[in-house]
Amino acid sequence: MIQCVSGLLLFCLAVPSLLAAAPSKKIDYNRDIRPILAENCFSCHGPDSASRKAGLRLDSFEAATAARKDALPAIIPGKPDESETIKRVFTSDEDDIMPPAKSKKALKPEDKEKLRQWIAEGAEYQLHWSLLPPSRPPVPEVRQSGWVENPIDHFVLARLEKEGLKPNEEADRRTLARRVTLDLTGLPPSPTLLETFLKDKAPGAYERLVDQLLSSKHFGEHRARYWLDAARYADTHGIHIDNFREIWSYRAWVIDAFNKNMPFDQFTIEQLAGDLLPNPSLEQKIATGFNRCNITTSEGGAIDEEYLVLYTRDRTETTSQVWLGLTAGCAVCHDHKYDPLSQKEFYQMSAFFNNTTQPAMDGNKKDTPPIVVVPKAEDRKRWEALPEIINSSKKRVEDRRAAAKEDHATWLRAVRPEAILGDLPLDRLQFSAPLNDGELQTIQSILNGYPKTLTLTNKPVVKEGIISANAFVTSKEIVPVILEAGDFERDQPFSAGVWVRISDEDKEGSILAR
Repeated sequence: MIQCVSGLLLFCLAVPSLLAAAPSKKIDYNRDIRPILAENCFSCHGPDSASRKAGLRLDSFEAATAARKDALPAIIPGKPDESETIKRVFTSDEDDIMPPAKSKKALKPEDKEKLRQWIAEGAEYQLHWSLLPPSRPPVPEVRQSGWVENPIDHFVLARLEKEGLKPNEEADRRTLARRVTLDLTGLPPSPTLLETFLKDKAPGAYERLVDQLLSSKHFGEHRARYWLDAARYADTHGIHIDNFREIWSYRAWVIDAFNKNMPFDQFTIEQLAGDLLPNPSLEQKIATGFNRCNITTSEGGAIDEEYLVLYTRDRTETTSQVWLGLTAGCAVCHDHKYDPLSQKEFYQMSAFFNNTTQPAMDGNKKDTPPIVVVPKAEDRKRWEALPEIINSSKKRVEDRRAAAKEDHATWLRAVRPEAILGDLPLDRLQFSAPLNDGELQTIQSILNGYPKTLTLTNKPVVKEGIISANAFVTSKEIVPVILEAGDFERDQPFSAGVWVRISDEDKEGSILAR
């Protein structure tokens, strides 16, 4: 579920300290050994070939256990006393001790013992923590088992007992409600919510409070903040004049995903490749806004190719950091010295983001293409129905045109120019509709030289105008009736003229006012 896995990704640094609270019989490389080696050894015996001393690497099992030309292997699994590393760590000889005195580093006695125990247990290396499948650690034993109410309490109490501390008394209900509400929604509890919880004396009251908070829209709003930070979401472009960016629909999608408790695999796929799914929905296209949150520019003098590379690099680094837990940016210039990522692999991954149709310059616009039109929720049903309605309307027009072709061809073969000229209104108005004061429900008009009565569905009115004594007030419902002068298609142009007579008394009359 999103709230669990994303919490692991975003707060990964807290995991080792949490696991360390549980007593462990076996040394764990990632938890116990890697920090010691990274701090004291890898600068000279790590992945950086330029700074490596004596051709020795301690960052991989193969290199550390390999036979050496003039010395024993640095690490002999199961035999710490025969391992050169242990000899150098425990020696008092200033010429042989590791780390050397000139490095200004020294191992603590407990760190030395951890190294000895680790090698004795087989010197097992581990991949980077983010590449290991998560597993439940064993629940530690505690002395005050009566205090424990859930498995997490075992870890908390085990650490307290190790430090010689006692747990506090359970907080009162008001404090508990405030803590859990702030944690799940980022807001203090409302008076109504608090009073309901205080009055609920039945077993499971706290669990019901949690369920209520999880069903609140504020839960998604609060938890999404952390994800949006990782996704570098912003409502502005981020560079140059930092103009407004309209990408809030992606923010709304993330909030909705948390509130729906979307499975994390689906949450991942839709953000990285939602538009590539078979028949993607509008929501799946919106989800890909994750890779449109990067900073963009339209500054004069900026070089297109440079910024296209910058955008690609940003997306590669962000994807690596968020989903792989790796600081991939180091591999832009060289093989990563600490995380398992080579420079070649970085650019292989960046190729996925190097084929965008997004222009290098954003034009200082709120919606740089390519874009997806996102209607409001209340308009979504109508919006989705419009394509079919448009296609159906176009088909009716085409059918009508096809059906009339034969009749038109027959008429065209028989008609003579004199007959056509006789129908043209050369000496009379094509359409006349006097709008006189008084009753305007019906208009006695002249259409193509013939009288015609127009009945208006909505009665127009004549009232005092903004800058004139009288103004004819119309609407979009009335105008189509008034302009009923011919049979026009929506894309067929026509013109209309209006004669306006202003009385002699109205010296300041206006022709058109809005």
